[in-house]
Amino acid sequence: MPRAALAARAARTLALALALALGPAADAAAEVRSASHCVALAEDAPGARLVPARFGAPLAAGTVRLTYVDHATFLIETAGGLTAATDFTGFLGPGAPIPDVVTMNRAHRTHYTDFPDPAIPHVLRGWNPEGGPVDHHLDLGEMLVRNVPTDIRSRTGGGAVEPYGNSIFVFEVAGLCIGHLGHLHHEPSPAQYAMLGRLDVVMAPVDGGLTLDLPTMTGVLKRLRSSVVIPMHWFGPASLERFLEGMAGEFDIVRREENWLEVAPGSLPPRPTVVVLSPRPID
Repeated sequence: MPRAALAARAARTLALALALALGPAADAAAEVRSASHCVALAEDAPGARLVPARFGAPLAAGTVRLTYVDHATFLIETAGGLTAATDFTGFLGPGAPIPDVVTMNRAHRTHYTDFPDPAIPHVLRGWNPEGGPVDHHLDLGEMLVRNVPTDIRSRTGGGAVEPYGNSIFVFEVAGLCIGHLGHLHHEPSPAQYAMLGRLDVVMAPVDGGLTLDLPTMTGVLKRLRSSVVIPMHWFGPASLERFLEGMAGEFDIVRREENWLEVAPGSLPPRPTVVVLSPRPID
């Protein structure tokens, strides 16, 4: 199918998914937005590889650097110098820059801050303080940041649900689709999977209790079939190892001493791979 037709179909798919999940107002918003290149067919990249690199070093064109800071916080860097921090708590490390974009979720205080630095140009909360779903579609030219709202378990307990309390954020940059699942509490619905589209790289919480149970989480990741899965939100070696055991076989496992990783469309591994990074603040 020609690329123009694929792009048109991707735009129609995203508009339909938005309408299903967010209601009639989504149709008008989707019409005027730049189309997501992630809601389309993925292309194979045989013979690819993963290349580690340190934060702040120059990046080749078409390359993205992911630095695992702590818990659920990553810093995403582009070749053009844009930076985005996920599940931002207010601190990335003594050597960190002021990010251009921060995203946050509200399940626990380890995923947001009430006092982000006012110098941060774009603060994207994964929930709507006024209720209902929040809808982000931030186009910075080199990077598009969008969200897919999901429910969370209510803090009141008793099996209650807080609608739209979490967001899966998707960062579209350098031809890559990079997803951060946040504090995910349920498997995405068919409409939510459609809104996510293709995820080449996904950061997934693997604690097995506070977020999704491990069998459900591994099922989500096997359905997404991302080229690179980076586990996060693990509370020690035991929970991490249980997750890795569930992923072994269908996914290769790569363990790294570094807390950073560079990826590019041509460097994605030919087989889905779990890459374990060692979190630490940026110095």
